[in-house]
Amino acid sequence: MNSPQVAAPPAVLARQSFIEMSARERARSVLDPQGQRELLGPFDGLYSPWLPRQGIVPQADDGAVVLRGTLGGRDAVALAIEGRFQGGSIGEVCGAKIAAALELALRDCEAARPVLPLLLLETGGVRLQEANLGLAAIAEIQAAVVALRRHVPVIAVTAGMVGCFGGMSLVAALCSYIVMTRQARLGMNGPEVIEQEAGVDELDAADRRLVWSLIGGEQRVATGLADVLVDDDAPRLREQLLDLVQRPLPQPRSRQVRRWRERVEALARQGDIGPAQLRGLWRPES
Repeated sequence: MNSPQVAAPPAVLARQSFIEMSARERARSVLDPQGQRELLGPFDGLYSPWLPRQGIVPQADDGAVVLRGTLGGRDAVALAIEGRFQGGSIGEVCGAKIAAALELALRDCEAARPVLPLLLLETGGVRLQEANLGLAAIAEIQAAVVALRRHVPVIAVTAGMVGCFGGMSLVAALCSYIVMTRQARLGMNGPEVIEQEAGVDELDAADRRLVWSLIGGEQRVATGLADVLVDDDAPRLREQLLDLVQRPLPQPRSRQVRRWRERVEALARQGDIGPAQLRGLWRPES
């Protein structure tokens, strides 16, 4: 006996998944269709010089896409990390591409030619095969973000499925806004790393419900550690970006030291609590 066919809702069929896109497709989807141009793309042949020495096939763009264009008619640069190449890890070449693009945007901003930086982050952090070089690049990226956010909103987007971890999670935290989907995850250490270092009693990385209740997009937005929760739909995400760049520049989280210290101290007095209780304590407006 054949099972009955259940039709998918029309809204689901019409949705253009941002998560399923490659880094290049993501960058193209957020910018205005006209006038896009890629900088240091695959045909420029900027391979990592370190991966082949370790028997790893490199990628022609080293997993980072730099696309200049406009967003709502305003100059912008989209920086997208390919999560399907080496887990979106940051090495010498891709890190230098992102840092240099941000520094060029900063130069334009200081010359009264504002450029909006959009960081599309799908990354596990530093590339272990290029650890010191990757860490140095991340430090340069962080410095550029801090300098840029005085001029223009710097927006980080993490959608899934890799998430945003390691040093690049600190980059996201320094941004003016963080946009997430429910499928995304954001944290300093990934669940697998926590389980490996502290044991399964600390965190069972296979417990998907638990992991997403702690570091998933919905929880991060509900506790004020991210700003906007969006559906996995590329046009809607672009609309959200268009809205954010129209807002006044916010006070970055990294400048709200006293507020977050008070939150952590209050949390320490609560004892053991779960994700739902944390939402009550750390509402964005609290």
